[in-house]
Amino acid sequence: MPVTMSKNNHIEIPSGKKIYFASDNHLGAPNMEASRPREKKFVSWLDEVKQDAAAIFLIGDLFDFWFEYKTVVPKGFTRTLGKLAEISDSGIPIYYFVGNHDLWMNGYFEEELGIPVYHQPQEFTFSMEAETLEAFSVTSGTSMTSTSFFVGHGDGLGPGDKGYKRMKKVFTNPVFKWLFRWLHPDIGVKIAQYLSVKNKLISGDDDAKFLGEENEWLALYSKRKLKEKHRDFFVFGHRHLPLEIKLSETSKYVNLGDWISYYTYGVFDGDNFELKKY
Repeated sequence: MPVTMSKNNHIEIPSGKKIYFASDNHLGAPNMEASRPREKKFVSWLDEVKQDAAAIFLIGDLFDFWFEYKTVVPKGFTRTLGKLAEISDSGIPIYYFVGNHDLWMNGYFEEELGIPVYHQPQEFTFSMEAETLEAFSVTSGTSMTSTSFFVGHGDGLGPGDKGYKRMKKVFTNPVFKWLFRWLHPDIGVKIAQYLSVKNKLISGDDDAKFLGEENEWLALYSKRKLKEKHRDFFVFGHRHLPLEIKLSETSKYVNLGDWISYYTYGVFDGDNFELKKY
């Protein structure tokens, strides 16, 4: 059964269906040949989860570099793009959040794959469909309400990381993007791929180290947002570490890990959220 989302980002989960989350594949890194086995593994995962997926959330950095020229996109990733198109065409919604490696999306996913792309964190609510909820209430004697999620890639959020925040302002500047488009794609993509792999500030190698719960800056950001409004789950990528940190008795920060070292992903069944390893 196709799943539709209301204007207020609310999704009803049909009976037996689940919401899936994944991030940080960095396809193409360190080169296309080396990333091909990881791409095939990810496509196999997509093939499996489509069987019971109500929706799939891809939380950024699917590619190690992505830039959309007016009539050109980076070569490669055929298996991934084809599988995403197949899933989207089947009626399973896919939601994509840009990361710090794929900031430059500008319509290709929406037009070719039917996948909405978000450049800022978004709030979603998930609930069981009415019939499922009624059956659950009868058998358990309890009622369930919607579960709120705050979702984003996570780059540039929270305290610190001022160097990257300045760099992001440059990368997203319309003038910079206009100038970059004037480079021949063979030159522009080659330069960007080199910087993406070699430059630790861009590639985020330092983000793979656990800082301790009291210093995890996305957890600190989530705690600050929690004071403004309650959310049950804050789900991010970017850190390349599978993390679950309790923010309060009723709220949790989750980092999805990556598909380079951990091959972890998130699953929400309408009641529970958990990290799993593929």
